[in-house]
Amino acid sequence: MRDLDTTKAILLRRTKLSDTSFIITWFTEGHGKLKTVAKGARRPKSTFAGKLDLFFDAEIAFARSKKSELHTLREVVLLNPREGLRKEYQRVQLASYFVELLELVTESDHAAPELHDLLKRALDYLDANSANKKAMLHFEAELTRLLGIHDEKETKPAHAIGRLHGRLPSSRQELMKNLK
Repeated sequence: MRDLDTTKAILLRRTKLSDTSFIITWFTEGHGKLKTVAKGARRPKSTFAGKLDLFFDAEIAFARSKKSELHTLREVVLLNPREGLRKEYQRVQLASYFVELLELVTESDHAAPELHDLLKRALDYLDANSANKKAMLHFEAELTRLLGIHDEKETKPAHAIGRLHGRLPSSRQELMKNLK
């Protein structure tokens, strides 16, 4: 059996792969953005049952693929399900925006522990507090600062991200309109 890598991770995306399996996209502390196959995870008696939902904080063990960037998920230890985050639709919406931004500005398998920490803090905030515009703008400002792309002359960090990556997530406009 191959050696397993372990790391703390936040579940970003869950995509159906087959009748029994998912592709799980994680943002990890030690490896950055990472995709794993959770074989058998859609079966009722799977060892992954109840451990693979959006924004969950977990410790994962995975076997690296030598042929692709799709690794095999072996174990998940749930650390924080962030149940409070699901209490309001706007909390989920803002958490999804944070994930979209991170996916836009990061590459696979590139460690960025400071970005993992930023996302963890943002999701923990939404777990305990209602979504608000101040939280959104703070996340954008911290993200641009950590990426080293904030221009002092630029008044809006989101514009720096949009300029560098050619776009911002489409959900931003609705969030700006609806959040207080």
